[in-house]
Amino acid sequence: MNIAVIGAQWGDEGKGKIVDLMTPHVSVVARYQGGHNAGHTVNVGDTQFVLHLLPSGILHSGVRCVIGNGVVVDPEALFAEIATLASQGVEVGDRLLISDKAHVILPYHRDVELFAEEKRGERKIGTTSRGIGPAYEDKVARRGVRVSDLSDSTDDGPLAAAIRENVSMRNLIVGGVETDWRTVHADMCAAWTKLERWVGDVSLFLSRAMDEGDRVLFEGAQGTLLDVDHGTYPFVSSSNSTVGGICTGLGVGAKCIGSVLGIAKAYTTRVGEGPLPSELQGWAGDKLRETGREYGASTGRPRRCGWYDAVAVRHAVRVNGIDALAVTKLDVLDSLDEIPLCTGYRLGGKVLTEFPSSVSTLAACEPVYETLPGWSRATAGVCQYDELPAEARSYLERLQAVTGVPIAIVSTGADRAHTIVVPGGLIDRWQTASKLVSPPS
Repeated sequence: MNIAVIGAQWGDEGKGKIVDLMTPHVSVVARYQGGHNAGHTVNVGDTQFVLHLLPSGILHSGVRCVIGNGVVVDPEALFAEIATLASQGVEVGDRLLISDKAHVILPYHRDVELFAEEKRGERKIGTTSRGIGPAYEDKVARRGVRVSDLSDSTDDGPLAAAIRENVSMRNLIVGGVETDWRTVHADMCAAWTKLERWVGDVSLFLSRAMDEGDRVLFEGAQGTLLDVDHGTYPFVSSSNSTVGGICTGLGVGAKCIGSVLGIAKAYTTRVGEGPLPSELQGWAGDKLRETGREYGASTGRPRRCGWYDAVAVRHAVRVNGIDALAVTKLDVLDSLDEIPLCTGYRLGGKVLTEFPSSVSTLAACEPVYETLPGWSRATAGVCQYDELPAEARSYLERLQAVTGVPIAIVSTGADRAHTIVVPGGLIDRWQTASKLVSPPS
């Protein structure tokens, strides 16, 4: 009965809207990786909510939201997000639980990341420079600070020692104006007084919730092609955004996951550096970007745009065990007479149909396209599958054929109401089954 929502491209696929749509059918929404570099946008009527750390289910009263140990948490960013939601009429209250094992992003992490990006020059990765990567580096190097560590306010305790050591390293690496470890320590102790009410054992909470029959929706950030192991390394995030990150990032067993829903745009976008085989240059890419309003929810950076890449999505289907797809932003393609679809990569005299592991190989690939006809009328706001233009249905059916999995949801606009749940599909069946377990209001 549980379900995972996974990005099947390079992030920004529209996961926030889909999670929001599905939340009324679960009791818990659990975020398992990433940091506040993610930006999940949910439009409800005339109000737009942009979430970075909080799970997208927080907009629904009665639903518990979990931030797992696989997430890196910037306390100040979290407090700011909670305050913004309160100003929009959404109170977090006691519905939030943060893992006591989650690692903390500290000010020196941002300094180190900015410095590292500048030093890379032309080989920069294109990070958000919010300290995500260095926080994960400290975690793996066993010098990180966990949320539970913030409870230690003594000047000679483990928290003070860790901050003192890390700030000293920061001052050596970055140079310039030095950071005072005492200031950082005092700020973190102050943050604990606000955080404490929400901190606990996430693994134990989820285990007990599932034992009691509660449904859980597992929410990821970024996308499969930004996974540190299965993405376009080194142009990736610092965590496992694929389905395996659920187990390590929340402390649950693989059998708990249930179904996997992959989210993919009807075209392709990417933020930052790294290869994007189907990328459009010039006016064509600009038009797609402007029509789709392709600017980062977290940073405002323009996204690179290209045609739907079936090779990349097939890779995501395989490594995540995706059962069905939600295709978003179909309406962005409404004005096009023809729509190219990337079905393979040409490398030298060969055509590749599987996603290459080497980023240099991927960068040398040229897309192999087939062209499908556009549709004669708008799909924006359409809520029934059989009301879509015939050409739009043909396009979706072709996406199913080239990716190997059925489409269960089609998004035809930014508002939560502009959504088609395909009759008889995975989500239609899942929602019907949820009525048997009395979902929260």
